[in-house]
Amino acid sequence: MKQPKVIFFDAVGTLFGVKGSVGEVYSYLASQVGIKCDSQTLETAFFKQFKKADPLAFPGVEIMEIPDLEYQWWYQVAYDTYQEAEVIEQFNDFDSFFRQLYDYFATPHPWFLYTDVFPALQHWQKQGIPLGIISNFDSRIYEVLDLFSLTNFFKTITISSTTGIAKPDPNIFIEALKKYQCKPEDAWHIGDSQKEDYEGAKSAGFHPFLLERNKKIDRSNYTIIDSMERLVNQKTL
Repeated sequence: MKQPKVIFFDAVGTLFGVKGSVGEVYSYLASQVGIKCDSQTLETAFFKQFKKADPLAFPGVEIMEIPDLEYQWWYQVAYDTYQEAEVIEQFNDFDSFFRQLYDYFATPHPWFLYTDVFPALQHWQKQGIPLGIISNFDSRIYEVLDLFSLTNFFKTITISSTTGIAKPDPNIFIEALKKYQCKPEDAWHIGDSQKEDYEGAKSAGFHPFLLERNKKIDRSNYTIIDSMERLVNQKTL
């Protein structure tokens, strides 16, 4: 396998993940204000509303506006999630509750780091290969990366909210690549989503790898790895 000139990574679900599930976190935080709701009900509701929402990207706006727009975007997803679960009327002050929920995801409590991440990043860094992130996450990514001591591994971090483009649009991959002297075919992208990561990166001309994180994937049309260790152990690297 040809050595890449740059390796890009997705963030959530690739470098770090949610402990348990989003539904469990939403259920736990609601219980702290006296509202009981089944975690699986919230999990189903969350992903329904998340998929219905417009992309987390704000083209043509001033950079100073981005944090408020990110906050409003997630507010609507959370509100619609609890409404879908039929508990929204139980909140006395949803605005205050959501502030706590939003801030919670910028702490270490809901996250865990995948065990293969540190060894792989250290290996590629020692090889002198530049590393970057391409993510549809918001500006809280910087805080989460700091929490896990990952920030110094990455030369660039490209996120949809500030770029104005969201995966799987190939243009966010091309935008990220502009920061490197590299052709698309010499760049790798590693992520856990078939559509956003693999298909998006492939359409941009990258060499994509689909990371199988605790879920079965149709293997027929994808280059699949079960951990980053698989790539680290390639003889060319």
